[in-house]
Amino acid sequence: MTSQSPDDPPLRQLVLKIHSRCDLLCDHCYVYQHADQSWRSRPTFIRPETVRAVAARLAEYAGSRALESVSVILHGGEPLLVGPARLRDICAELTRALAPLTALDLRMHTNAVTLNRRHLDVCREFGVRVSVSLDGDRAANDRHRLDRRGRSSYDRVVRGIRLLQEPEYRHLFSGVLCTVDVANDPVAVHDALTELAPPRIDYLLPHSTWDSPPPNPAGTTTPYADWLLAVFDRWEQQGRPMPVRTFDSVLSTLRGGPPLTEALGLAPSDLAVIETDGDFEQADWLKSAYAGAPETGYDVFRHGFAEFAAHPGVQARQQGVDGLGDTCRGCPVVRSCGGGLYGHRYRSGNGFDNPSVFCGDLRSLIEGIADRVTDRAFSPAVLGSDRLSWAQLELDRVLLRRAQQHLASEPDWSDAWRLLLALDADAGTAPHLDEVLAHPYVRTSLQRSLRGPADTARFMSLAAAAALRAGVPATLSWDQPGTRLHLPTWGTYRLDAPGRIEVTVAPDAFRVRENRGSGAGWVRLDGVPVSTHWRPVDRLPVQDGPLVDDADPYRDCYPFPVAPPLECGEFAERMARAYELLAKDPPDRPCAPEAFRPAVLTPLTAGSGLALGSHGFGALGVAVDVTPEEFARELPRIGRRARLTALRETADLHRPGSPAGALLDRADDGLGQGAHEEAARALTALTLLPESELTATGAVLVARMWSQWSSVCEGS
Repeated sequence: MTSQSPDDPPLRQLVLKIHSRCDLLCDHCYVYQHADQSWRSRPTFIRPETVRAVAARLAEYAGSRALESVSVILHGGEPLLVGPARLRDICAELTRALAPLTALDLRMHTNAVTLNRRHLDVCREFGVRVSVSLDGDRAANDRHRLDRRGRSSYDRVVRGIRLLQEPEYRHLFSGVLCTVDVANDPVAVHDALTELAPPRIDYLLPHSTWDSPPPNPAGTTTPYADWLLAVFDRWEQQGRPMPVRTFDSVLSTLRGGPPLTEALGLAPSDLAVIETDGDFEQADWLKSAYAGAPETGYDVFRHGFAEFAAHPGVQARQQGVDGLGDTCRGCPVVRSCGGGLYGHRYRSGNGFDNPSVFCGDLRSLIEGIADRVTDRAFSPAVLGSDRLSWAQLELDRVLLRRAQQHLASEPDWSDAWRLLLALDADAGTAPHLDEVLAHPYVRTSLQRSLRGPADTARFMSLAAAAALRAGVPATLSWDQPGTRLHLPTWGTYRLDAPGRIEVTVAPDAFRVRENRGSGAGWVRLDGVPVSTHWRPVDRLPVQDGPLVDDADPYRDCYPFPVAPPLECGEFAERMARAYELLAKDPPDRPCAPEAFRPAVLTPLTAGSGLALGSHGFGALGVAVDVTPEEFARELPRIGRRARLTALRETADLHRPGSPAGALLDRADDGLGQGAHEEAARALTALTLLPESELTATGAVLVARMWSQWSSVCEGS
């Protein structure tokens, strides 16, 4: 018996069936209404010894793979039917075994018909997040989701959702699951769900195969895409009030990000299922294919998760694009679609070696979303460095306004925000504010603060730095979490200890007062600093030379480690020689109109070369051992990539997911490396694409690349 290779993707999610029966009789349920009827022979509820075996096996696997977290989804049937006491025992056993080894993410999928406070008190005790199945308004929901007496389930489900929304339980509410029925009005369904204010909505295609196709009462070509696009339009009109997982997954993959659902994208499956009797199964929606489809022959008493992960059926869902047929591999939306849900590909005779039964719908949905989110307006940023820098600054301003919404509740922030607004409103000081906002690592701090907790101290110091650059007197106070107070574009002030500080700014000087009363002397910026606490950011001693920023706490945004603050001037001397070489402009260096000149150089550890990271336009990571010749040789290539990246951040060049994206990369790399033939092939392919693939900005960029290619070839 084989086990999973350590190089294979690990399993991170377990669907644990804790009750095999249900109090509803939904006519679209894959457990009870489809080909596989194995539920009839399962124990009604999971036994304590089975739970112990599951917990032990999962703990063993999590430890062996050093997993930082695992998710266990309590499922059924209807999991609430185990009752609050058994539910607590199950959660306690899983927590006892797993919590010492990994972060345990407990979840539950329920119809919420019998959800009560006793259930939710257990969920609150163990942090179980709850998702509820509801198919829309009363009429839509009751088309399929009736109880065993044929009665409506709607009022009982909504009552459960309202209970979940009470203050003591609100943090447990994970979202709503809605199975699509194209006979229902899409806008009415979506409006009914959004009225309940769930934290997330997940629209699910009905489980179907080529042998049992999905309902299509109107007989249209792509009924499910049409239905979902109507919902997408409504969601957009509402301002996207909550995440919708299907839409967010498509939007993510179209922009090169990861899929957010197993039903879409090429990410390997990380899911195991264990039934109430302890049997390991593949994804349980395979029950819709044929009797026995999810079976593995393994059980938790005799087998471990590594053995289950090596099962051929599990491996088949971990092969990415290589696991798809020719039709899917050649499809332009394959990276977003991923062939759809594995079970939806089944056809008797050749198994799962088919496109999804929803193939046309998935392509229409993805292309429809791509068309809707593409900004086809022309961006002047493509026309030159000054306009690109302006567009980048406008992006920083947008991000700062978003961060302001997160910072507004912070007690010290209002003073800083008023200062920033005053600087921006004055034509004499606004350029100095812009200089600080345009510092590349300000972008990094903005992005991270929008994804997680806002770094209040960083933005307080940003306001102080802007006032200092503008020469405007100001005083700001805040809690500084560390002993390094970094003023973007200026330098770093060393504090005696973390804590409350007061920064006073005057023209060409500033002062820092700490709670302990130390560090109260003025640091003057128009001469040699008198304070041993102050270390300024150096500027390379060449005309219009870049800053050498080796201390900004947000400079750690490169694919390689940053070097510690420099102790000598060797790096700056080497870079100064590199700029001398650039000034000579040797004839064999590829021509680059409006050549990229970094605003900030940040030393990286030896062997890193030249690198770009997740920062604003103008920063460049440079390994401490890069030679002047290597820098001068590589700068045109990486500079082109920096400009293209910056342009993409501020304008759509093509429809998301289009082959134009990769072709632009190839053309840009070819021009930067002097590979003229490769550049010409990529530019020719771009020119031959349908007109709708490129935006007006993208078309101008391609024309400019052709012009650059012609200039290079004529001069060679």
